[in-house]
Amino acid sequence: MIAALCLPLLVFATAAWLSYRSHWREAEGRLARTLDMVREHAIKVFETADLVARQVDQSLGEASDEAIRAREPALHRAFAELAAGLPQISNIWVLGTDGRPLVASSGLPAPHDLDLSARAFFRVHRDGAWPAGRDYVGEWRPGEAAGAAFQVSVARRGPGFRGVIAMAVDPAYFQAFYEQVRAGGLDTVALLRGDGAILARAPDSEPAVRRVPAGSGFLTTLAAAEERGFYLTRSAVDGRDRFYAYRRLPDLPVYVTAGIDRASVLAEWRETLASHLVFGLPATAGLVALTLVALRRTRREGEALAQLRAEILRREASEEQLRQAQKMDAVGRLTGGLAHDFNNLLTIVLGSLELLQRRLTQGDARQHRLLDNAIGGAQRAAALTQRLLAFARRQPLDPKPLDANALVSGMAELLRQTLGEAVRLETVLAGGLWRTFADPNQLESALLNLAVNARDALPESGGRLTIETANAHLDEAYAAARAEVAAGQYVLVAVTDNGAGMTPEVAARAFEPFFTTKEPGRGTGLGLSQVYGFVRQSGGHVAVYSEPGQGTTVKLYLPRHAGPPEGAADAPPTDLAPAAGPATVLVVEDEAAVRAFTVEALRDLGYRVLDADGAATALNLLALHPEIDLLLTDVVMPDVNGRRLADAALLRRPDLPVLFMTGYTRNAIVHNGMLDPGTHLLTKPFTVAQLAAALRARLGGRGRA
Repeated sequence: MIAALCLPLLVFATAAWLSYRSHWREAEGRLARTLDMVREHAIKVFETADLVARQVDQSLGEASDEAIRAREPALHRAFAELAAGLPQISNIWVLGTDGRPLVASSGLPAPHDLDLSARAFFRVHRDGAWPAGRDYVGEWRPGEAAGAAFQVSVARRGPGFRGVIAMAVDPAYFQAFYEQVRAGGLDTVALLRGDGAILARAPDSEPAVRRVPAGSGFLTTLAAAEERGFYLTRSAVDGRDRFYAYRRLPDLPVYVTAGIDRASVLAEWRETLASHLVFGLPATAGLVALTLVALRRTRREGEALAQLRAEILRREASEEQLRQAQKMDAVGRLTGGLAHDFNNLLTIVLGSLELLQRRLTQGDARQHRLLDNAIGGAQRAAALTQRLLAFARRQPLDPKPLDANALVSGMAELLRQTLGEAVRLETVLAGGLWRTFADPNQLESALLNLAVNARDALPESGGRLTIETANAHLDEAYAAARAEVAAGQYVLVAVTDNGAGMTPEVAARAFEPFFTTKEPGRGTGLGLSQVYGFVRQSGGHVAVYSEPGQGTTVKLYLPRHAGPPEGAADAPPTDLAPAAGPATVLVVEDEAAVRAFTVEALRDLGYRVLDADGAATALNLLALHPEIDLLLTDVVMPDVNGRRLADAALLRRPDLPVLFMTGYTRNAIVHNGMLDPGTHLLTKPFTVAQLAAALRARLGGRGRA
């Protein structure tokens, strides 16, 4: 019962307060809209007066008072015609330097004996108390020779004081317009100067009152906010309480005001409250039932809102992953388009420098240093291209069943040398670790990149770097929050440092290509991008966890391999001689410079070489030379690519070993990021040693004397 009585009372009190404020806001809005219209009207009137003054001034030119008196009849006619078309202007005056009229539009001759030099509108121009070229608005004066009007005056142009041009503006013009405006529900509209002088007013019930008192609400509010404002005050004209609004005209100390009777606003408010009471009692009776209905609806809407929020979060995560994928795709397209030609150029440069170094057995030590520098630069360029390809997932992988514990143990010494003595390396290797299926060279490169990044984040005094392995299972909930992750079993390799850490903004961009927080010259911004591209291309997932001042952990999740382990791979041969006596190699390469280098390198290694610039020539040579022991072909070639050439060659010679070479595969021999089974690839750019090792691995004991 208490709730049933108090709650409606509280609701009614709140509604009354809100309604009260609403009525006053509506009154403010009504006043503001009216003032906009009244202000525009006043601006037009004063702009017209200013244009008339300038036109009169232009017609007078620099004529003296005597010259103007001589032209008085002609000037009178011109000014009379001008004033006749402007109902707001009752008279146009030209006053001489002594304050006496020279020309008047209202009569001919002008009242030359009338002395207006004591009037304020004349004195401010003569004494320099008003800025030259600006209009001055005088006070309203009742019937006299100038008419019942107020003056808008401006000093004549020219050197020194040359007299005044004044327009008598009729207040009745404003009052007629204001009476129309009042029909919209206002109580009073007026035009005032900034000192409180009333220029025009509607209704003009007290014409004797032409100035608001010094302590009025208008002048008090004007002192606090000059341009515009609202105030509640008792009228000095009729003593009624009104709510007023005012706005200033541009470039003039003149204001338009509009007022609403406070009693009328309160009457409207009370009528609104009365209508609320009509519905109050039935509303109280149905309060309990409505509360129960509202409660049930609120619960349903809350559940729907929670589902909507969850869906929004999932959608935002998907959009972010899509943006990341689009970034990778854009870099991949750019990288793939340049990789083929760039790697061909690097093959020529790097191979030619190496051949020159091999042949320059003796000579100036400076020449050897220059060659070493050039080879080092070419190798760095090749590494940069490979990093771009790895990030874009265009780098062909050669995955194998891999024991991550053995790989980390084997890298420990290399990592300690890379990190330096100040950094303590710890490895935490899990027992019973599953095998994964990944490219061991790329995984080593990824761990090395993470270790170098961690070293750079540690202080100069050193720190701790931990590499940990573990078996991991990513469940459906984790995968549902990350669209690129598939639920299942993974091998986890985590790299943790206790360095500076990253802010959330930096961590969100850590895998973006070319993004780096290192100073210029210390990083390319591709290390973490390469790690990200390799893991994603391997079907895995990368996660980074970091807090400023607490360090960083990067977790690599690589898919578990359930198949049998492979046998240990043979160590690459270091001998550069042919496998078993001279062998014949057919080189197919459409780039003439790359083909020339490859042929030259093979001949230096002791091979017999035949070369072709395309598939057609290569197939003819295979038919003419049955002694060919190996086909070495580029993958990306016009018309017929290397894959199709190899297929055609194997139809004729099923036992012919094939070795592909490429800088960018374009899916000819790579699918889903992995080399096709049984495919042997030599990646450009390659060295003479890498070329020799690849040929020996393919030929084995074969070869003809």
